[in-house]
Amino acid sequence: MTNKEVDLKKIEGALNQARKVLLNEAAAVKDLADKINGNFTDLISGIYSSEGRTLLTGVGKSGLIARKIAATFSSTGTPAYFVHAGEALHGDLGMVTGQDIMLAISNSGETDEIINLIPSIKRIGAKFYLITSNLDSTLANQADLVISTGVTGEACHLDLAPTTSTTASLALGDALAVSLANLNGLTEEDFALYHPGGSLGRKLLTTVADVLKIRDQNPKIKAEATVQQALFTMTETRMGSTAVIDQAGILVGIITDGDIRRAVKSKNKDLLNSRVSEIMTAAPETIREEKLAAEALKLMEQKEINHLPIVDAKGRPLGMVNFQDLLRAKVW
Repeated sequence: MTNKEVDLKKIEGALNQARKVLLNEAAAVKDLADKINGNFTDLISGIYSSEGRTLLTGVGKSGLIARKIAATFSSTGTPAYFVHAGEALHGDLGMVTGQDIMLAISNSGETDEIINLIPSIKRIGAKFYLITSNLDSTLANQADLVISTGVTGEACHLDLAPTTSTTASLALGDALAVSLANLNGLTEEDFALYHPGGSLGRKLLTTVADVLKIRDQNPKIKAEATVQQALFTMTETRMGSTAVIDQAGILVGIITDGDIRRAVKSKNKDLLNSRVSEIMTAAPETIREEKLAAEALKLMEQKEINHLPIVDAKGRPLGMVNFQDLLRAKVW
C-alpha cells in the first residue's frame, strides 16, 4: 500500500461532505415524523393484533437494516426474526405460517428476491407489509400495506450508496418497535428478562439473596458481648462488621471495624472489654433478601454505609453484604 499525502484542503472538503450527509439524513428522519399517517397506524395495529410473529426480510444493506429491526422488536417484547430473502427462496419459507406477518425493506421496491417470494407468501396466507420509497413499485402494488420513507435521494455524493434510505428505514423500524413496546406495556423488568447478560439485566434480576450467596456469611453477636468478641466474629467471617442481636435473635444494631476505630480515638482504655451495645449503631438500615441488589446499592450510597444487614420478616439477621460483594455481583 502506498502512503497518501495529507491534503488539508481535501480533508476539509471531506468534513463538509460528512456534515452534509448528517444534515441530509437528519432531515429525512425529521420529515418522517411529520408524515406518519394512517398506514403507520394500520401497521402498528396489524402487528399488535397478530397471533403470529413478524418476519423481517431484505437484501443487501436493506437486509442489514431488517436484521437490526428484527432484533429491536424481539428485545422489546414483539416476537420477530430475520429471514434472508435469498435463503427464503431455498427453503427458509418453511418457517412462515399463515398467522405471521412478513415485513420487507426495499428502497426501490423492485428487489427480485423479494418479488419472487410473493406467490409463496400469499399461498401460505401470511400478510405482506413493505417499507419503501417507491410507492409505484412492483412490491408496493403487491403488498397488503405500504409505508413510505419519503426518501427521494441518497446522501452519497453519487446518489448511489444506500445512506439516507437505510437511515429512514431504520428510524421507522425503531419508531414501530417502541410504539409496540408501549402498547404491550413493556416494563424495565421485562426488558431485563430479555437481556439477562447485560448490566441492566443484572440490576433488575439480581436480588439481595443472590449477592448473599457470594460470601454466605451471617456474622452476629449478642448485645451484651464484648468488643473483643465482636472483633473475633468479624475476623472469622472477614466481613468487617457484625450484626448485634437481642436475646430473641432480633437485630438491634450493627458494629463495624470503623466503629471500633472511632472508639479507640476516644481513648477508652478498656475498649476490648466494653459491651458492643456501647459503641454499636442502633436501629441500622436493613433490607430484605427478596429485594433487588440494585436497591441495596442505592440505599448504601444514599446513607453512606459500607455494610448492610439482611433481615427476615421478623427482623432476624440472615446475612450481611458490603460494597465488595455488590461489585463482585456487577451491580452498578
